[in-house]
Amino acid sequence: MTLLHTPHATIAYDQRGNPDGVPLVLLPSGAHERSDYRELRELLPERLRTIALDWPGHGESPDPDGDWSAMRLADVAEAAVAQLAPEGAIVLGNSVGGYAAARLAIRRPELVKGLVIIDGGGFTGAPPHVRAFCSLMSHPRFLRGIYPLFSFMYMRPRTDADRRARAGAIATTRRERSARVICGMWGSFSSPEHDLREQAGTITAPALVVWGRRDPVIPLSAARRIAAAISGSRLLVLPTGHVPYTTDPSAVAAELAAFAESLTPLSAASPS
Repeated sequence: MTLLHTPHATIAYDQRGNPDGVPLVLLPSGAHERSDYRELRELLPERLRTIALDWPGHGESPDPDGDWSAMRLADVAEAAVAQLAPEGAIVLGNSVGGYAAARLAIRRPELVKGLVIIDGGGFTGAPPHVRAFCSLMSHPRFLRGIYPLFSFMYMRPRTDADRRARAGAIATTRRERSARVICGMWGSFSSPEHDLREQAGTITAPALVVWGRRDPVIPLSAARRIAAAISGSRLLVLPTGHVPYTTDPSAVAAELAAFAESLTPLSAASPS
């Protein structure tokens, strides 16, 4: 684990694979940690250089100060990719990480050689029931009380990796400063700035959209909307919840490896 200092916060990250390989940046869901990608990373070709981040106040990242939002988390991701992969990377994100990855592809297309959105936010709008739930989740007491049930509903846990990821997310919500980051994130989901629907068509990076059919948080209709908006994108639907790569890492890894190979043949990216 290494600490990375950005203008917005200090975060923890680690790298695996060939140091000269194709960089693949992994952005987790809110309340979740980079360790959620453990099984997926083990299944990817060694010639990929995977870089996994912990959000501020998550995992091994220090507790941050100040107010937080999904947009500020996206700022952290943008700064991290610019520092760790200045020539560009495949950027993969789940949930708020998917929002951050898509926003980066819109704002800094030169940094995103390939975009992978897994059950990502920013493409559903904010009808009244969504605004009401996001408002409730912006309060630490409500967040802590609801999260054991809420995480069970969105994880649909079936595997040991699912259960580990869920336990880690619950623990994160119980830490004061971590909860403040998560509450700020939820409070910002109904902000117009979080809505990427009108800008999605400007994304030029090759895109892979992966979605859990049983995700109760962000419906499959959002995945279809994203795939339709991004020219040439591919949609993969799996029988999972909100975090497909802990439930079925083999399926996600196979699709991701093929996607990476289509962008830059791994045999040409680095020596075997």
